[in-house]
Amino acid sequence: MEMSCLSFFIVGLGTMFLIGELLVNMRGIFAILGIVFITLYFYAYLNEPANFAILLTIYFIGLILILIDGKLLNDGTLAVLGLVGMVLSVVIAAPDIYAGLYAVIGIVVGVAVSFAFLKLFKRRNMWSKITLKDRLTEEAGYSSINETYEELVGKTGVTMTDLRPVGTIRIDDEEYSAISNAQWVEKDSKIIVEEVDGTRILVKKVDN
Repeated sequence: MEMSCLSFFIVGLGTMFLIGELLVNMRGIFAILGIVFITLYFYAYLNEPANFAILLTIYFIGLILILIDGKLLNDGTLAVLGLVGMVLSVVIAAPDIYAGLYAVIGIVVGVAVSFAFLKLFKRRNMWSKITLKDRLTEEAGYSSINETYEELVGKTGVTMTDLRPVGTIRIDDEEYSAISNAQWVEKDSKIIVEEVDGTRILVKKVDN
């Protein structure tokens, strides 16, 4: 039990600091702390240098995939693969099933707790494409770039790219950037505009 609890705390703290570094701008401080904790975990349980290097590399490759997803793709695919890689690496490195289970719980808790850093420190400009949290309203001091966007409400069109959930649509021979309601919509699907908020066009798929 003592070994299992140790796995939970070390992996949890390491993951919390590493994910926290991706979410907030701490100038590398969280990254260093996270690397120290995660390295300690693998070093404590792996005697073979080759196994130590391989599993540690898999863990950090998973973290890099999450970083790439946040910086470039923003669709969550690589982030999920990265998280799976991190989980597999700590499970394989664990000396028994209980230590492995606690290590996985540590990853989950560490990821969850890391989001608390968003309330304490300056956040990085990541995940913005997929969340689109900024609402461009007149009350917030914004003016619409194109007032004709308001006339799109209720109109139907077709997707020019997959909406994951952001993509391009075509309405009346004009192309627009749009977002679906947290759903993936395939290319060439019929859609209808539900809401327009400044330059934010919210659409949903229309069943044929």
